[in-house]
Amino acid sequence: MGCLGYQLLCERFQLPAFPLSRPARVAPVSRVTQTADALLVPAQVAPGQDEPLEQLLFALKHEGVNLPVLAQVLKHIPGSDILRRVQATPSSRYVRVLGFLWEAFQGRELEGDVAITGPTVDLFDAKRYLTAPGQRNARWKVNFNGLGSLRYAVTVERTPAIEGLLALNILDHANAFVAGLGPQATDRALAWAYLHETENSFALERETPSQDKAEAFVALLKQAHQPRPMDEDYLVELQNAAITNPLDRAAAYRHEQNWLRGPLRGAAGITYVPPPPELVTALMDGVLVFANALPKVIDPLVAAAIASFGLVFIHPFMDGNGRLSRFLFHYALCQSARMGSGLLLPVSVAMKRNEAAYLNALQSFSMPMRRCWDVRWLSDETYDFRFRGDEALYRYWDATQIVEFSLNMARQALEKDLREETEFLDRFDRVYRQIDERFDVRGNALTTLVITALQNNGKVSKNRRKQFQFTVPAPVFDAIEQVCEQALK
Repeated sequence: MGCLGYQLLCERFQLPAFPLSRPARVAPVSRVTQTADALLVPAQVAPGQDEPLEQLLFALKHEGVNLPVLAQVLKHIPGSDILRRVQATPSSRYVRVLGFLWEAFQGRELEGDVAITGPTVDLFDAKRYLTAPGQRNARWKVNFNGLGSLRYAVTVERTPAIEGLLALNILDHANAFVAGLGPQATDRALAWAYLHETENSFALERETPSQDKAEAFVALLKQAHQPRPMDEDYLVELQNAAITNPLDRAAAYRHEQNWLRGPLRGAAGITYVPPPPELVTALMDGVLVFANALPKVIDPLVAAAIASFGLVFIHPFMDGNGRLSRFLFHYALCQSARMGSGLLLPVSVAMKRNEAAYLNALQSFSMPMRRCWDVRWLSDETYDFRFRGDEALYRYWDATQIVEFSLNMARQALEKDLREETEFLDRFDRVYRQIDERFDVRGNALTTLVITALQNNGKVSKNRRKQFQFTVPAPVFDAIEQVCEQALK
């Protein structure tokens, strides 16, 4: 069966593009039917001709808005063709959208009279996509309500999983949870969150931080609550603070090509190539909108996810990008004014526990982008990189999988990590206090025994009994087990 819409246009113009999740094709169906991997279209609904403009109008109507493909295809469409269609049907929603996008991507107006009729229309269908407050174009009566701008934008589809996670109001529940704790419990829970967020952020990069490194990153995380706008200078300061090797500290965004590699030798070992250095500043300007402005106008967790992963995909520095991306997640949440003072969701703890899903989210962008680069291994650490894609692939991308993953990690960070640790600390206090009132045991020994017993379903192991047999009276072990049993109910 013949392909249609975006798929046909990608093939006709040999566009560098990520594989479509559901390419359209003609099929023996009675109505347009979406399956897991295709959009099935009855012959009578398919465009009657393969003319690019007809295929574009079909794609906008039935496949949604694919900005990276549209940005490339519209370069091949003569302005005169767009103008004729606009003049013939000046009230058509999809014709107006094409005219609006043609001018935006070409950077110039169509030559000829454009007299648009009809009400203003949204570029993105709010029932299908997450959207932002619109920016109205009076000439075309088109409202750009996407996430970002036509210089840098992402799309996020309203999947059932995303809708369900957004409905949980995770940030409101996090604030309510902390508000319900006493001052001492709050301090201890947040101290645990900052420390373990730090350790797991490093662990995601296969590093174990020294005490100095850990303390520096904790201080960095606490800085996220400060109302300072994020820009290149601020990111440079943060990168310098996060990196201990002075030779790796940056003075500005990178001015050379960098890359990520795996264990294989040569070009086969290159797993991802970030954008060429000449694109970095413009792309980072787009990412920082999600850190500074959008957390106040869309769900902050959505903005935080896009800012965090967007920085990783751009890799604006030669080192420290991973840690900075996770800082940016917290920064975006704090700038939303929806996070209580000092509150932190330990999302890196959840990410480390779900590391395979984290890698999969990263690869949803990095793997198809890698195929847009020709890489030749010259010698040792010397490579020749040639980008055969289009910058639209870096400017416009589908963040659906990344947002779904990040929302799930935020949920787990609250419901599992922060809540479970708080409950553990509460049980520890109750057990420790009761044993300390009944027996005279050294504080360090009692702390170790209570913690390990609670972690061992309330049982003091044979090894612990043997370890403390000469310093802790035997009745203490049994008493700890009895009190732990009550605390764990």
